[in-house]
Amino acid sequence: MANHVENSHNKPQHLEIAHQISQMLEGIRFGSIEIVVHDSKVVQIERKEKLRLEHSSK
Repeated sequence: MANHVENSHNKPQHLEIAHQISQMLEGIRFGSIEIVVHDSKVVQIERKEKLRLEHSSK
């Protein structure tokens, strides 16, 4: 894995991305968060949530 030197002007953007990911994780029980990167930049964040139904046996 290559080392990446973070520019100081990217720091606010990285903090915002981290905040968005944290918000998307709130309340999710089953699912996934997908982060799409293009040219070393986050261009999309997707939240896929599953609803699991519990069936009671009789």
